[in-house]
Amino acid sequence: MRLLFLSAWFPYPPNNGSKIRIYNLLRALSKKHEVVLLSFAENGEVSEETRRALGSICHEVKVVPKPVYQPARAKALLGFFSSQPRSLVDRHSLEMERLVRQTVENGSIEAVITSQIDTVSYGLALSGVPRVFEEVELTVLYEPFAKQPALLKKFRSGLTWWKLSNFVRSTLNAFEACTVVSEQEQARVREIVPGYDPIGVIPNGVDVSHNRGDFGPPEPDALVYAGALTYGPNYDAVDYFVREVLPLVQAERPGVKLFVTGQTNGVSIDVLRQNPAVHFTGYLDDIRPRIARSWASIVPLRVGGGTRLKILESLALGTPVVSTTKGAEGLALRPDREIIVADDPAGLASAILRLLQDPPLREKLSCAGRKVVETKYDWQIIGRNFSDFIEEVVLQAR
Repeated sequence: MRLLFLSAWFPYPPNNGSKIRIYNLLRALSKKHEVVLLSFAENGEVSEETRRALGSICHEVKVVPKPVYQPARAKALLGFFSSQPRSLVDRHSLEMERLVRQTVENGSIEAVITSQIDTVSYGLALSGVPRVFEEVELTVLYEPFAKQPALLKKFRSGLTWWKLSNFVRSTLNAFEACTVVSEQEQARVREIVPGYDPIGVIPNGVDVSHNRGDFGPPEPDALVYAGALTYGPNYDAVDYFVREVLPLVQAERPGVKLFVTGQTNGVSIDVLRQNPAVHFTGYLDDIRPRIARSWASIVPLRVGGGTRLKILESLALGTPVVSTTKGAEGLALRPDREIIVADDPAGLASAILRLLQDPPLREKLSCAGRKVVETKYDWQIIGRNFSDFIEEVVLQAR
């Protein structure tokens, strides 16, 4: 089949969660189908090297400048009166819309895959071709509304949630199918679109083969949090851990170290730096050695949706994970078998201390975690399932 894939992220190099997912789904589709990629990119520019890298798996690659959301400009202000979220109104690209129409009209496209909410409006403008909304994500905006205690903030977040849920409801009724990353997201979609059945659960995954190898022995008392603090839920998790959990661990293990990876551009980390045990590595071209050499990976997330690539990467590398329930949400991992879960500062600290003090427990969790990733979350398995799902959607639409 000839497939059109629309992406809000230029997915190479695959160096964040969205890009990793898109790149691996493209790679899976290209094994059996001819894929045309239309992607946004910063300034509409990509290097020849990255274009060639995607060209090796995509039949065609075309790029459009990525619009920047500017809440104060007139177009965004008009979004207050639109049924669509304001950011989508403001960032709608006429150039992308024309390119999508032209590609469908001239290219014998048999299905269109719109990746994430940023690209669905371009799919809505089409007709006569099966459309799949890839990765519907609702929880990330539902929870701030549902859990907000302040009345004014709850009203504002409620308006955002109302517009998003109504937009997704009307969008899905025009799409032949959609995908989500977890059963929790699937249930949320069914709450707002009753009776909508073609929802494929396509979880996030990890490249198991890429994460094999010897990166050195684990360092006692070394913890790692893998995630850019430019993403709000990551900052909240690290801030919470440093303020409320780390001091409890330090009371018994004064030599403990926490390595925080990822970008911090534009984020104030001065308060976090006040604890000398916290080390910011910045963006790492290869994060594997830092994770593999850590005694444990921590995921004290309290907000956010989706499934956690940081957990899957850690388990693939043999590094045990201590997480909150929210952090491990959407992953089929058994507590105390393949992951340790706790939801309050004392519980998290106790779990980490138990792991730091018990090398056999670390080895047991390491082996079990790697095994579950190899059998359930390898991108090769997930990619095949995604390709099969797309084929079934097209077959049903004929």
